[in-house]
Amino acid sequence: MGDVLAGFHATWEFESDSVLIRYERGIRTPKLLQVLGERRVPHQALADVTLTPGRRGTVVLRAEPRPGADPLLEAAAGQLKEACDPYRLVLPAERETLAEYYADELRARLTEDGPAERHLVAAPQPPRRFKAYDGKASFDGTSVFFRWFWTGASSAKWKAGDQTFAVTDLAGVEWRSPEVFEGYLRLLRRDGAVPPAQADQDPAAVVFGLGYGPVHESLPFAAAVLAAVRDRGPVAAVPVAVSRRDPADIAERIRHLGELHQAGLVTDEEFSAKKAELLAEL
Repeated sequence: MGDVLAGFHATWEFESDSVLIRYERGIRTPKLLQVLGERRVPHQALADVTLTPGRRGTVVLRAEPRPGADPLLEAAAGQLKEACDPYRLVLPAERETLAEYYADELRARLTEDGPAERHLVAAPQPPRRFKAYDGKASFDGTSVFFRWFWTGASSAKWKAGDQTFAVTDLAGVEWRSPEVFEGYLRLLRRDGAVPPAQADQDPAAVVFGLGYGPVHESLPFAAAVLAAVRDRGPVAAVPVAVSRRDPADIAERIRHLGELHQAGLVTDEEFSAKKAELLAEL
């Protein structure tokens, strides 16, 4: 193949064994895609290719990665907004015939399906770092470091002190998008210790807030750590947190939720649902 198909925010270059996706730099391109820069996706990492109508006179060419083939999507766990999907190529509707041709050509080269046994798409490379609400997270490729902020970290984290986690001691990463209430990045440990239910009490987690730990910084970080952990080989299942929250903590969170609601940052439905969820944890 070797041909190039340019869309609104990305360009796909079709090679004999892979698709090289280059993301545009510009104010209209989502920051996550700009940070990713370019990604080479081997054919063996893909399960299918689809072409569907888009919005406002566009069509969308999308490559469907196999489960487990891409550490970025594995870390995202379905939380990415459509515009940030790195496997979508949006094109003008008049290029539908051309897009359909490339979709057929690429689909004919796909021979694998089902979950991948290992990551086939390269993860964002360390070193990586970002500022969360309660601390600074950094990753040098072998260890993750959390340094707490006195303005945001809980007393539990201050008592525990700054944290260092070797990749060899980790079982995985749990990322909850900063675009939802109570987002966080939590490191899952191999030692079987049950983490606290709330991330702000867990020294193995940093919590997000408005402007802290945005998707384009925290998700590539999570993917880089996850890829390093997977490279170490299989791990045992991680226990689920079962501890219950302190009533005072619940009251404080409801108060904070009310402030977000009054500021218009949380809808009526979101406020009611989250308040009920918090009360149910008493």
